[in-house]
Amino acid sequence: MKLFAEKLKAFWNSRWGFFILAVILFWIKTYYAYKTKFNLGVSGSVQEFLLALNPLPTTILLFGIALYFKGRKSYIIMLVIDFITTFWLFANILYYREFSDFLTTTLIKGSGSVSNNLGKSIVGIINPSDFLVFVDLVILIVLLATKLQKVDIRPIKKPVAGLVSLLAVVLFGFNLTMANSDRSGLLTRTFDNNYIVKYLGLNSYAVYDVVKATKTSAVRANADASDMKTVQKYIKNNHVAGNPTYKGVAKGKNVFVIHLESFQQFLIDYKVDGQEVTPNLNKIYHENNTLSFDNFYNQVGQGKTADAELMLETSLFGLSEGAAMVTAGSTNTWQAAPAILSQSQGYTTASFHGDVPSFWNRDNTYKAWGYDYFFSKSYFQSGKNFDVGYGLKDKIFMKDSMKYVEQLPQPFYAKLITVTNHYPYLLDKKNQSIAKTTTGDKTVDGYVQTARYLDQSIGEFMAWLKETGLDKNSMLVFYGDHYAISGNHKPAIAKLLGKDKANDFDVAQWQKVPFMIHMDGLKGGINHTYGGEIDVLPTIENLLGIDNSDYIQFGQDLLATDRNQTVAFRSGDFVTPKYTKVGSKYYNTSDGSLIKKPDVATKKELESLTNHVATELSLSDSVINGDLLRFYTPKGFKTVDAKDYTYKLSKSLKLLKKMQKKEKTSLLYQNDGKSSLDLYKTDAPELEADSKEADKSSDNSSGSSANSDASSSSSTGDSSSSSSSSN
Repeated sequence: MKLFAEKLKAFWNSRWGFFILAVILFWIKTYYAYKTKFNLGVSGSVQEFLLALNPLPTTILLFGIALYFKGRKSYIIMLVIDFITTFWLFANILYYREFSDFLTTTLIKGSGSVSNNLGKSIVGIINPSDFLVFVDLVILIVLLATKLQKVDIRPIKKPVAGLVSLLAVVLFGFNLTMANSDRSGLLTRTFDNNYIVKYLGLNSYAVYDVVKATKTSAVRANADASDMKTVQKYIKNNHVAGNPTYKGVAKGKNVFVIHLESFQQFLIDYKVDGQEVTPNLNKIYHENNTLSFDNFYNQVGQGKTADAELMLETSLFGLSEGAAMVTAGSTNTWQAAPAILSQSQGYTTASFHGDVPSFWNRDNTYKAWGYDYFFSKSYFQSGKNFDVGYGLKDKIFMKDSMKYVEQLPQPFYAKLITVTNHYPYLLDKKNQSIAKTTTGDKTVDGYVQTARYLDQSIGEFMAWLKETGLDKNSMLVFYGDHYAISGNHKPAIAKLLGKDKANDFDVAQWQKVPFMIHMDGLKGGINHTYGGEIDVLPTIENLLGIDNSDYIQFGQDLLATDRNQTVAFRSGDFVTPKYTKVGSKYYNTSDGSLIKKPDVATKKELESLTNHVATELSLSDSVINGDLLRFYTPKGFKTVDAKDYTYKLSKSLKLLKKMQKKEKTSLLYQNDGKSSLDLYKTDAPELEADSKEADKSSDNSSGSSANSDASSSSSTGDSSSSSSSSN
């Protein structure tokens, strides 16, 4: 017994003892994270076994690198590797909590374009238990620092270290073989990163992601015109003509696209303590001259808002990793709505966003899409508490945007991107006008307050349109860009839905967002067709009387009677009026019942739908990754040259002034140069406080200003210029 104890102590103080302890601790904490921090959809004993096994191969392989080094250096290298892999795990825990996905290299590369104002989100995401993943590191460091475990400086023979590496490779091979037997085509037909992590582990996923990103970059270099012909054939075979009843009913109208940040369909008609959360949007939704869609889904991936914009502007899907606006926005050839409307019907095009222009690489992507103007943060007034973290508060933003809207030559295409209803749903007390929900989930409960604020800003905007008469000559498109509350908040979702619990089917249906088209004289009503963001551009084109048959667009007119109602999600899942796919499970859409043992006919139908979605996503990816649109120009369309556009403040305002005089169709010009901004009424308390402060400052300085340069009172200038001079 004494001899055994001595041998055990010797082993404990050897490098092998430290190595095995480090591996075991890392293995335990990784499995803990898998089970408690991620929703990987594990089912069955095989998947449970693989989930427990998959941290081991890469941990042994990575930690085993330290065995090739001598003395103290070996311990330091092992701790450094432990820290790096732990930090990777920690970062993914935070990211997954909000986005239900894992970090990718393309997302990390593009993080610079979205990094501003993320501090509040990160703080809101972190749970104290997240830091438990660092406990093993602390234990190892304490053991060494207190010499409870001594440093073994004896070298390990390289062949022996090599055997450890070989063991890791053999274990991984066994892991991969079992994974492929449970899910064939794991590495070749996967649109959902959850599968890779569930079967192979987070570190293996990181390698897979790097390899995939490298292959993607090679796709563009190797792409040629023949790849484009494959896509063209698919588009032609699946093209559906627009609804003839609605064709051209909005021709010549201004088009407002109102981006409702993080706005979900359940908010329509939703009440808290008897109060409507969104009374203004509810009114629009139910009006006779509004086409409302109650089975409309967001289809975003990691790009979230950027993916939504991409689909609305191009009818191409977002990528499986990162955001195409970041990775390809500056370099690719596009056939986007701004260029299509401008070239086909002479529209002036503009996008409005109260944050920095680099967010999601908008400043570069918009040029490639053909936007004439991009009114970003520098164009708007600033003041105390004007900013909400992701840009200007909606009420201030909407009002400030109108000083540029009234200067746009008509007809115009104007996209306004709201931000206040963005995670983490924070709103100062003076802007709160409804009580929080009581789900007990802090991430969720403030959501209705920011949604109400957004709704109020829409109400103020609609009132201004009516006052100016623009409502008679404009078509308004409202859409929710993506979910606000992820599937990681099922208990809260259940409470909001009035259910005891929410399952994966409920989360799939939770992806519904509002889509409304509002126009004076439009034959409206609530449409029950199943569709998504990929279908918006073809719908708008038909309403404007634009033939889209020559364009590369994967969507179909939502009003077409013979359209395909399969809604593809970026993960490869889908929803149809009949079936819903979530992971490896299928449900009946009508009642949410799980299809456990489908008959031969049903199985064939489900396989056909799954293959259709996979094909569509793959072809869309090939268009973006291969930049295939450079090989094809539709008849009558001119490829956009980004160099023709600038969004520099001084140059844009100068161009805007010039175009007003040339076209003579802007609202400002029609009003003989008199601004209609004074007709815009808002109760934004920040503007009221700012106005009072300005008045006070003016009163205090009135004595000294009496003899000041009188040129300020007698100065003259074009009103369009003065309306923009505050910036």
